Amino acid sequence: MGRLVYSCIAPHPPLMVPEVGGRSTEKVQNTIRAMRKVAQRLVDADPQAVVFFTPHGPMFQDAISILTAAKLEGDLGEFGAPQVRFNCTNDLELVDCIIRLSRQRGIPIVSLDDRSARQYQADVRLDHGILVPLYYLKEAGLTVPIVAITMGLLPREDLFAFGVALQEGIKEAGKRVALVASGDLSHRLLPGAPAGYNPKGTEFDEYIKEALEKFDVKAIVQVPENLAESAGECGLRTIIMLLGALDGFQVSSRVYSYEGPYGVGYLVAELIPEQRQGSKKLVERLYEERKNYIAEIRKKESPLVRLARESLENYIRHGRIIEPPTDLSEEMRERAGVFVSIKKHGMLRGCIGTIVPTRENVAEEVIHNAIKAGVEDPRFSPVTLEELPELVYSVDVLKPPEPVSGMEELDPQRYGVIVRSGSKSGLLLPNLEGIDTVEEQVEIAKRKAGIFPGEKFEMERFEVIRHT
Repeated sequence: MGRLVYSCIAPHPPLMVPEVGGRSTEKVQNTIRAMRKVAQRLVDADPQAVVFFTPHGPMFQDAISILTAAKLEGDLGEFGAPQVRFNCTNDLELVDCIIRLSRQRGIPIVSLDDRSARQYQADVRLDHGILVPLYYLKEAGLTVPIVAITMGLLPREDLFAFGVALQEGIKEAGKRVALVASGDLSHRLLPGAPAGYNPKGTEFDEYIKEALEKFDVKAIVQVPENLAESAGECGLRTIIMLLGALDGFQVSSRVYSYEGPYGVGYLVAELIPEQRQGSKKLVERLYEERKNYIAEIRKKESPLVRLARESLENYIRHGRIIEPPTDLSEEMRERAGVFVSIKKHGMLRGCIGTIVPTRENVAEEVIHNAIKAGVEDPRFSPVTLEELPELVYSVDVLKPPEPVSGMEELDPQRYGVIVRSGSKSGLLLPNLEGIDTVEEQVEIAKRKAGIFPGEKFEMERFEVIRHT
């Protein structure tokens, strides 16, 4: 009977590889020592295959991708070290089991060989999320086939459920398997960090490190969305997938090292499955809690938010635009610009609005902008019928904008901003997750407007009444 014999979390900065980092590796020696330790422990566990979860392979918004070519290869040429090259055998028997059992659970999977990669315009070479930890595994003597899986931007519950399906696939394949979840933590630990600085980065990393040391699975799966977003991480989803693969086991967890000398958090940890603790129940509880969470939001909806939701739901289900309520409140009778924002599992799914009133009243603005946010936002595909139960709405009613003469008059928590340059304009709402500085707010608004660096522009600020 197949089983998971070892699992670990590995960072993947290319500078950890001496051929890439050179003298820069001096600042990550703790990480390198820890990687060599877990690499040797993985090899000593005598797996017949190693499964990698990476955040940097061919990524899909709505699916997990798995490479299905017989041979998997890649190099670090992108980072100046083409001589660091690996050519590995893909364990296609294990791949087939994982894909089939995942689809049985309703987890969307994209299988990528050379032909389908051309269809999706995807690069199927091994990425650095796999190559960096693989470097240390090869150094430790690893010779067995591998499996390469890229996380998708799916709900966390689905990522966890995929890990459960992988556990079942390992059992069915009848092999001893090790698992590597590749991922860095916050990219915003220091001023000058790759993704900019945010003090929430350190808070996020400490939260994850402590939860791993305690093996507090729910704490990791349910880490607050705004904390993860502010941290600018790339490892949370792969860790959640790993935790799903450990569902139902008593686990011995150990963090070997953590450091962030270049502004990115590098954590090395092992999670060893020991005896079973009974039937797998956490995945079902996670789905039930998500359902209850949405139901509680529905109970507390403000009238404007309920109107936005009912407008989009009626349009998707019946193709018709609803009429405003007959008993309009005073706010609904007013005229104002309105933005409707839609989120799915904490991620933006659509946002469209009007800066100034274009309809007879706020209710009309909400009805029409909700439909546009759901089906006309060019950044997203139209909302589908199946998605409607998972959507969360908010409505911002805009107060009249006023001109400002400088950045010191802005506050991203209190004021939204409008930037204009000739016929180009861009708007950003206030109090958005992950936007903590005036500079960030204005820069994003300029990008939305298509205003280039060095172009002159004018600014306006506005307040909103936010309804949830």
